[in-house]
Amino acid sequence: MPVQMSPEEFDAIVDAALDEIPDELAGLVRNVVVLVEEEPPDDQPDDLLGLYDGVALTERDSSILPLGPDRIFLFRGPLLDMCDDEEDLAEEIRITVVHEVAHHFGIDDERLHQLGYA
Repeated sequence: MPVQMSPEEFDAIVDAALDEIPDELAGLVRNVVVLVEEEPPDDQPDDLLGLYDGVALTERDSSILPLGPDRIFLFRGPLLDMCDDEEDLAEEIRITVVHEVAHHFGIDDERLHQLGYA
């Protein structure tokens, strides 16, 4: 049965997951905003939990002009739907945050799967 909670409670769990990112790593994240959306975009799978929208640090060079911050999206509906309780939800949010931040650093899905974050 999907978890039921208010958007404010969900955001608090996201904030806690972001706070768990080690300071050494968090200090390297630049110009990234984390956004919570209710559902994934229409052109994405309905069960998508998160999405990194930006240019990975490993792919940047001086010819790329930043148009705005990179964005990490967390999709509230699919995350709530896949979890059985609040503890499970907190773990899935943590994994999703780590997964999307890793994309910011240029780590691909294959490597994330090997590390247990896919």
